[in-house]
Parts: sequence; structure tokens; C-alpha cells
Amino acid sequence: MFSRMRCLVGGGVQDSPRSAAKRVSPASWRVDTAAAEAAAGAGGKGPVICFRPPDVMETVHEVAIYIHRFHNLDLFQQGWYQMKISAMWEEGGTKTPASPARVVQYEASDVGADDALGIWKIDDVDNSFYTQPFRIKYARQDIYLSVMVSFNIFNSEEEGPAASAVMLKFELIYAPTLDNGSEIQSSSVASSAAVHEFRIPRRALLGLHSYCPVHFDAFHAVLVDLTLHIVYLKAGATKPSLKVPDQGLGPTSYHIVKALLTSRKMLLEELKKISDAIGKRIEDLDGADLNLGKYESVNPTNSGLPNSSKVFPATGKGVGQLAGILHEFLERPNDVVNGTEDSMLYTLPKEELLELFLTVSGQLSLLWNAFLKFHRINKTKILDYLHDVWAIDRKAEWSIWTVHSKIEIPHRYLRSMNDDSSHRHSLLRVSGSRKFHDDPVQNSASRAELHRKSIAQMKINTQSVQDMHIYADPSRVPVVLIEQHVMVVPQHGSSKDLALDASEQTDTIVLPKLQGDSLAPKSSSGKKSGRILRAIIFVHGFQGHHLDLRLVRNQWLLLDPGADCLMSEANEDKTSGDFKEMGSRLAGEVVAFLKKKMDKLSRYGGCKELKLSFVGHSIGNIIIRSALAEPALQPYLKNLYTYMSISGPHLGYWYSSNSLFNSGLWLLKKLKGAQCIHQLTFSDDQDPQNTYFYKLCKLKTLENFKNIILLSSPQDGYVPYHSARIELCPAASSDTSKKGQVFTEMLNNCLDQIRAPSSDTRIFMRCDVNFDQSNQGRSLNTMIGRAAHIEFLETDLYAKFIMWSFPDLFR
Repeated sequence: MFSRMRCLVGGGVQDSPRSAAKRVSPASWRVDTAAAEAAAGAGGKGPVICFRPPDVMETVHEVAIYIHRFHNLDLFQQGWYQMKISAMWEEGGTKTPASPARVVQYEASDVGADDALGIWKIDDVDNSFYTQPFRIKYARQDIYLSVMVSFNIFNSEEEGPAASAVMLKFELIYAPTLDNGSEIQSSSVASSAAVHEFRIPRRALLGLHSYCPVHFDAFHAVLVDLTLHIVYLKAGATKPSLKVPDQGLGPTSYHIVKALLTSRKMLLEELKKISDAIGKRIEDLDGADLNLGKYESVNPTNSGLPNSSKVFPATGKGVGQLAGILHEFLERPNDVVNGTEDSMLYTLPKEELLELFLTVSGQLSLLWNAFLKFHRINKTKILDYLHDVWAIDRKAEWSIWTVHSKIEIPHRYLRSMNDDSSHRHSLLRVSGSRKFHDDPVQNSASRAELHRKSIAQMKINTQSVQDMHIYADPSRVPVVLIEQHVMVVPQHGSSKDLALDASEQTDTIVLPKLQGDSLAPKSSSGKKSGRILRAIIFVHGFQGHHLDLRLVRNQWLLLDPGADCLMSEANEDKTSGDFKEMGSRLAGEVVAFLKKKMDKLSRYGGCKELKLSFVGHSIGNIIIRSALAEPALQPYLKNLYTYMSISGPHLGYWYSSNSLFNSGLWLLKKLKGAQCIHQLTFSDDQDPQNTYFYKLCKLKTLENFKNIILLSSPQDGYVPYHSARIELCPAASSDTSKKGQVFTEMLNNCLDQIRAPSSDTRIFMRCDVNFDQSNQGRSLNTMIGRAAHIEFLETDLYAKFIMWSFPDLFR
């Protein structure tokens, strides 16, 4: 181990074994910078590393990072990759830098001889850790690294517990291969490809056990399965004397003891949770003495921890009990390390304070080492458990940027359009809960901006790891307004009333699974029962590319790794034509894709169930609906599962208020003669009731989906807001002409499909996405609404918030 840890020896210095031995000291000791500089200035021939033993109450935060798996989700380039990991104080100052303390290869790497190069290493210059280099050759490739590195983050006795957060930096290093594809080029060619940073709040530095996925960025989409485990310990392996030093204890001694007791409490609680969740005992703690001696008897009934016999059944020595004298002190909701007026703690004499410090730190060391061994034995079960807990917590943690509401949809929005009086009466009746004289676009934008301002003033105080892709600037993250329209519709022939009250609807909302239920997709392994084919079809928009929706696809694959995705190419460079023709091409492509996948599954017992989902962007949604009306897809309509429409003009471009964009559409029709633009603007026939969109809305293209999610943005000027949401707009509500009647009939036809009778509960959601455009200024893209329309393709945070809040809709 020491031969690999080059930080323990001076580079490039030739010494005798005796002199070298003087400079190599236990890793738990700290480098004495002043002594090292003095030794180097006194005639030393090279850099000298001097060590000093830790102070009596010197402490350390140990951050153990288990790197389980590197999954290539969407890397663009083949080649050699490795990860560089470093840790540093958020407010560094003169603090000792965090440094790798130990590395454990807890399982032999499964990387083949041709796909691995060298071993892991520690860089003692910048105190970083490098994983073993590995070669990426294809998409969805798994590399099991199975290595643990722990960083020691020291606190001197004068500093006390951490007063700053710690930043974890993961860097993806890339080097191309030679022409023969099997050898790496010189190290000088290697470069940093992407960075993903996480912030560990100082409260979490006292104790944390969490799953922490690393994704890097949109252009280097991977999934690195990590778990983080943090504990606060006494520095040094030796046990100091119980005698108080001549210089006495420092002013931070009480804070240090309090923090250690908190760390002990948190570690015991987490050990119990993990042990119970995976159904395994921590045998190394059987019979362990975890009493706090005389400090237990002051107020033992106030213990905040479970009974010891329930934590570790084999021991009856007070496991899980806090010092009663410090219970109220530790349980206060305020910061656990900053209290200065806690008289009960300050009444302890120095000798007893030191004794309590040594007792607690000894127990922490015992518990921590027992956990590390327990983790090595049960690594997979612990990873699965922590992943499930993390997944369940997503909706709550990301609720900062989502606003949820429940909107009741009556059995019928509007009456028949046979006469104007009926038309006006029904509009007034239905719109009673919504004021149509107010602009819905402006209302949505104002709500989102108000929420964004509240986020900017919010003090986010969390004990969980913070992903800096999101938390670096919380006020610039997309805000998502989610309206849940949950309708329990009766089966065919049932006489149940469709219009349920709000309380009945609330009970039908799809919620994340309860803790303890694995969130990983369950796949059948038996050949007799067959397998489930979950197919997702992604369809680009006007003049788009088949990879336009890859960020949404990647999020879907993170939720459901077993899904089969088709990035439609049938209409690439062909989106100016007729929607019916585009739909026919997509239908043929989908059928060929499904047959290919089913033929493959026939070798493993066949396909026992098919779940077919669609995701479309812009006019890709019209192509999807056109394809669903094609005869080729009729046999698969019963298998439709989730439909996610991203800014789709489902009601065409009638009542578009974007005059600049409307002018552009007019030019496209005149100069290019694009048939799809004529269809979108209802100019493909003089009679509106003979246009393509009117006929499409009459076809049953939506009613077979179990889940329908309509995404829109009030900032998107390329697609009318009401058209993306399939709802009434103020201009249409006041239009008594034939155009208004035809539009309302189209709207009714679409909504009737969503309300159509079904044997299952149908989930219908409208999601408004408000992007931060403060950096874009008053550009032409923002003025015409193009920026938001394209932003749906260039960021995945909005999709992440929606999909992880309702995971059952996407698996």
C-alpha cells in the first residue's frame, strides 16, 4: 500500500533506508509544514516531509467514496477514460487540504486485459485520486471499478469541527486510442473532458450515508454509481493519556465533544437503518461495549436513539444510548456545532470532558471500522438500499423548483357548438374557476417568476449532498408548474359518474413507491413467463435530428435501464411534407423496431407484455398522432403506455399571438410551399372542417394511453401556449365565428379522448416549464420565443424534475 501512496515519500530524493524511515510516519499524523520548510532550508538536498503527532483533541472528517460502476450512457467518443477525484474546503483559506488516506480494491475489477491500463494512483501534488484507466468501446457499456477511496479532512484542536462545507470534484479524463484501437496515446494527449462537482454541507460532515450518482454533463452523459459515507473521528491511532495537557484544553473542546456525540448518534442510527433494510446483523459489534460510563446515568430516559437490543441483538451494553447530560443539547434544531451557551456541557470539568472525548472517539472508531467491513461483505445490498432511498427522496428534495396543483376536470368541458347561445353559455359555465379575461400565458410566467424570486431569497439548509449542476445557482434552474388532472374513468358499459369530486381524485394520484420497495425495474428471468418489452419512441420536430431528444432519453434510461429506445430517423430531412406521409413512415419504422425486439426476446421465452411509449418535440407530436392513426399500428394501440408531449401544437396555430413567428410561417408557405405549415395553419383547405388537423382531432389517437403528460412553456413563441396544453384560450372563447366553433370542436374531441372510458386509471398532467433567460438578454431568439423552444432540447433538468417525481409513469 505504502509503495503506491507516493504522498508519503519525497519525490526524486535518494536517501538511505534509515533517513527514509525517519520521514515516513503513520498516515493519521499530519504534515508539519513549518518543520518541513526548516529542514529543507537547513541544507536538505530535496523536499522533506515531516510529520507530527496529532493534538489531543485533533479531529478528522473521513469521507469514504465507494466507486461501484461506470456506465456509458451517451459518451460520443471511444477511447480511454479515467476519473480523477479530489476534495477541498469550500472556504479553503489556510486549512490543511483534504488528502486521500486509504484505498481499498474491494472486488477484483472485471475490466478485461485489453480494456484496462495500469492501476489506480494517488497524486501527492494536488492530493487527488485517479481510478484505473479503462477503455470505452460502445454505448450502455458497464465498467465495474469496485474501489473505495477515503479522504481525510483534518481539523486542528484550535479550529474545532468543520465551519465550512466541503466540495467533491469528479473529473472525467479522456485520451484517444492509437489507430490500432488497443493502445493509449502518450499521457500528454490526455485531457479533462468534463467535471461534476458536489457540495457536502458542514452539517453532513458529521455523518452521512448516501447514494450519489455522477453524470458529468450533457455531452458526456454517464452514470457512475457512488455511495458516500462520512464520519467525524478523533485524529490519530494512538490513545492519549487521560491527563489534561499542561497547556489545558482549547476553547473549542466543548464543540468538538458535542460534534463527536452527534456523529456517534448519527452513525448508530444509520447502522440500524441499513442493517434492518438489508436484513443483516453487524456481527463485529456483537458484545461491543458502547456504554458512555457514568455519563449514561444522568438522564438516560431522554435518549433519542432506539433501544440497543433492537439495534444489535447480541449486545446488552447500552448501544444506541446518548449521554443523558447532553441529550437536550444535541437534539436542538439549531446548528449542532455552533452553540456556545449550553451550560450543561460547560459544567463538565476538563478531566471529565477529556474522558468523555476519548470514550466517544473510541466508540466511533470501533463503529466506523465495523461498518467498513460490513459494507465490503454486503456492498451490493447496501448500494441498492441507498439508491432506493435516494430515488424516493427526489420529489421532496427537488420540490424547491416544482409547484404542484390539482385541477378538477368536469365530465364535459363544453356543450355542442350547434348554436351561439349554447356556445356562450357553456363557456361561461365552464370557465367559472378560471378567469379567461386574464392572459393564461402571462399568468403562468408571473407565477414562475414569483417562485423564482422566492428561491433566490431562500436559505437552502440541507444535510444531503448537493449536486452543483442544480445548487450552484438555484435561482437559475428551470421552474416547473405541474397540474395533475387525475380521472378515474369507468369501464365500458359502467354507469359510474365520470365527474368525481376533488377528494376522490386525489386518492388516485400515482405516488412513488414506499421505502423498502426496490425502485429498480424488475425483469423476469424465467423463460416460461417471458419478458416485458418497454419500448420508447422519440420523435424530433421540424427540420430536426434524430438525436434531438437524447437528453430526455438519457433521463428515461436512468429511471428504467431496461427500456429499449428508438430515436426515430424515418422523417429526418423530410419534415416539410404532408403529416399523413410522415406518420406513415414513422408507423413503419416503429413496427419494424418492435418486431426486431420481439424476435430477440423469443430466444429468452418470448415477450409476455409490451409497454409502448412515445415522446415528441414540437411537430414530432403531430407525426406521432398521425402514425397512431395508421393501420400498421392498430394492433399495438392496446399496448400504449405513456405519452410525453414536449411543446406540441396539438390544436394547430390558430390564435397564435406571436406576430413575428406568424410572419415567418407566412413566408415559409409562400416561398417553400411546405405542406405541413399549410396544415398547421389550416390553409390546406378552404373549409376548416375539411382540413387535416380537424380530421386528426377526430381520430382516436390519445385515448389508449395510460399516462398523458403535456409540456409547455409560456416563453415558447414557436408553439401557441393553448395548443401545447390542449386547452381553451381567451381569443377562442370570445370568437363566435365558424373558426371559433371548429376550434372548440377540435378541443372537445381531444379532451374526450383523454376522458374516454378505460379499465385503468388514466393520469393526465400539464407541466409548464419556465426557463431562466437572464443571461440571454433581449436577443432575437428570446423575442420570437425560439430560445425556450430549443431549450427543451438543450437542458434536461425540467425532465429530471418531472420524471423522478412520478417515476412509475416512466417504467
